[in-house]
Amino acid sequence: MNLAKIVAGAVALVLLPSLASAASGPVYQAPQAYYLALGDSIAYGIQPDKAEAGLPPSKFNTGYVDVFAARLRALAPKIKVVNYACPGESAKTFIRGGCSGRGDVKGLHDDYKGTQLAAALAFLHAHPGRVGPITITLWGNDLFEDFAPTCKTPQCVVSHSGAGLARLGSRLSTIVGRLRTAAPKAEIILTGAWNFDVEHRAVVDPLFRSIDAVIARAASAHRARVAKMYRVFAATGKNPRVCALTFICSRDDVHPNDAGYRAMADAFLAASGYGRS
Repeated sequence: MNLAKIVAGAVALVLLPSLASAASGPVYQAPQAYYLALGDSIAYGIQPDKAEAGLPPSKFNTGYVDVFAARLRALAPKIKVVNYACPGESAKTFIRGGCSGRGDVKGLHDDYKGTQLAAALAFLHAHPGRVGPITITLWGNDLFEDFAPTCKTPQCVVSHSGAGLARLGSRLSTIVGRLRTAAPKAEIILTGAWNFDVEHRAVVDPLFRSIDAVIARAASAHRARVAKMYRVFAATGKNPRVCALTFICSRDDVHPNDAGYRAMADAFLAASGYGRS
């Protein structure tokens, strides 16, 4: 069985409908009054030691959102961060509600009622033309919960991932499309995928590459950008960078350490184009 061909075929089916809707290029806009951060535990800035200690949201202050915001202040010194990220959030719960990890932390950075999508849209409508950038990290929990939940092996997950990829692509397109409608001039940057499975990395790499491609297509269709993470967390060689930049090898935890979050912020800055300002 050629797993790479199976996954590539599934991705082709996911991507074909959006080819006609891909716009000419991503929106570029200098940082505005507010930076809106959306997504899951990685956008929240989770790290295992801090989570286990039950620290308040203010102590989760070394995530990529915090580092990227500090760099944005070189261009917009008064920019304010609004971070709605919820640990455990997936693209599905982002739209429908039910973020699984909301009760696992002492609180969100910026609280809201209802779904994260509704909160984001309400904020954009309340601050027209004053929000940018918008960053989004959503894909990891979709993989864990929705791709092949009954599978017991990586090979099984890869070979049964087609429907999960299709659902992720559809949901991301809905999310980015609605954000783009609410903020037509804002720079929107999605977080690309990376392979964090160092034990089975050759087997699962086609799947992670396919998730990355689905994210890129959803971004392109709505003139958004992608912060490319494969090069950041390169899982090659005897000492893969994913081990040095996350807790996956030391704690079996996928979240980045401080160095990893700084590297992610670098990728967001590179994707944004702000360095040319």
